[in-house]
Amino acid sequence: MSDDALRESMNRVREEVGKAVVGQDGAVTGLLIALLARGHVLLEGVPGVAKTLLVRSFSRALGLETTRIQFTPDLMPGDVSGSLVYDARAGEFEFREGPVFTHVLLADEINRTPPKTQSALLEAMEERQVSADGVTRPLPDPFLVAATQNPVEHDGTYTLPEAQLDRFLLKLVIEAPSRDAEVSVLRRHAAGFSPRDLEAAGVAPAVTIADVHAAQRAAAAVAATDEMLAYVVDLARATRSSPSVELGASPRASTALLAAAKAWAWLGGYPAITPDHVQTMLVPVWRHRVRLRTEAEIEGVTADAILRQVVQQTPVPL
Repeated sequence: MSDDALRESMNRVREEVGKAVVGQDGAVTGLLIALLARGHVLLEGVPGVAKTLLVRSFSRALGLETTRIQFTPDLMPGDVSGSLVYDARAGEFEFREGPVFTHVLLADEINRTPPKTQSALLEAMEERQVSADGVTRPLPDPFLVAATQNPVEHDGTYTLPEAQLDRFLLKLVIEAPSRDAEVSVLRRHAAGFSPRDLEAAGVAPAVTIADVHAAQRAAAAVAATDEMLAYVVDLARATRSSPSVELGASPRASTALLAAAKAWAWLGGYPAITPDHVQTMLVPVWRHRVRLRTEAEIEGVTADAILRQVVQQTPVPL
């Protein structure tokens, strides 16, 4: 299949998701970029803005297997990755796969479980594998973790550690829909739409796994000149020297930005990344990787504002 045909298929994914989710085009595009760049997504938003429905619709439109984990304070690492279970008939232990063995893992309210359980996802997200009892087991390919968290509730939540946050390619902030979009949501519900029945809503697979793999390879093949690579590095170094920043963008953050910019460029039909692609992806790729100084937070400074300032002040290659 040609690149143009692959891009058309990915655009059909957007259309299929739109049959169930209204007013979240940016989030759908973010999920597509993460999939193409072989990354993961952290979705942050208040309850009721369709975060879970968005992920379920997205995975159905891709025809991928999906598993949902409701993260709770009593969830154990084995409940995520799997555990050894004794088989009395065979007289030996066997590994029982956990819900992480899927294509799209919906980690619902990930910040409600302790860091010990959150860490069960680290190897899976970074290495695409699970190790238990000295045996390494590969995860399905493609593999994407879409985690949700609520920014307004603090009771019973645990702040995600930097090592966990760094495994997410993008952090997408899901806002409430516009007035027109919200009216459209109510109109659908008035007509009988049920978010629990995506088949009845008409959401159907628009691509195959082979198409996804081909699109991932095509996105990775997008060119990046030495000038653009140096631009990404200059942006990262600018965050480290900002007086409001305690921890700036790391080299891993730079490679993440490059991968996301390539995916965004490929979706737009560009053979190589441009400064616009880098600038567009910088905030969602770095907003969760930059730690502000305490005094800056007290003054109301946000990571997004600092990153936009960095973009404005860093010279753009010609």
